[in-house]
Amino acid sequence: MNTFAPGAMIRFGWETFKKRPWFFIGVALLVAVLSGVASGIGASFGNQGVAQSIGSLTNFVIGIFIGMGVTAFFLKSHDSIETAGSGELWHPQPFWYFLGAKLLVGVVVVLGLVLLIVPGIISGLMFMFTPYIVIDKGLGPIEAMRESKHITDGHKWQLLGFVGLTVLVNILGFLCFLVGLLVTIPLTALAVVHAYRTLSAQAKTPVAA
Repeated sequence: MNTFAPGAMIRFGWETFKKRPWFFIGVALLVAVLSGVASGIGASFGNQGVAQSIGSLTNFVIGIFIGMGVTAFFLKSHDSIETAGSGELWHPQPFWYFLGAKLLVGVVVVLGLVLLIVPGIISGLMFMFTPYIVIDKGLGPIEAMRESKHITDGHKWQLLGFVGLTVLVNILGFLCFLVGLLVTIPLTALAVVHAYRTLSAQAKTPVAA
């Protein structure tokens, strides 16, 4: 039975956010500061030649660590909002799997967009949960991509509507003098994890005869 509804994912995100609103706002601010520090460190190497390349690489690597931490944080917040803490943001393993997954998915999506646009969009939806699977289950890039493809099978239109809805929510947050993003970004991040958990559970549920 198909139980994936984009609106229900957003409602879950909102209801979870309301349980600890200041906690989520604080974490959103912390992540923004960390991202700014990463950009500053990268820029400190200069903007010419080898120094610029080193700075860009440093910024990229720090960004990967931030992405891993944010992914782990929202997985934990979804599963146990009462016990989730900012310490979840430090989640350095599995670095190489996460990096490989991000690069592989990025290449596949970009190639799809360059070719005919639509294949890129489909690939983006098909593999959108790959980073979550790497952090959640410790799978390698290829295995995580296969798992993401499996759980999203048959849900592409719903996922497209869901992604569009998350974008709309964040646009509304942006229009609220940017401050609204401190609410909408955690809200939609929780909604994405709920979509992942919902589709994973549904993929494991046998179809009734």
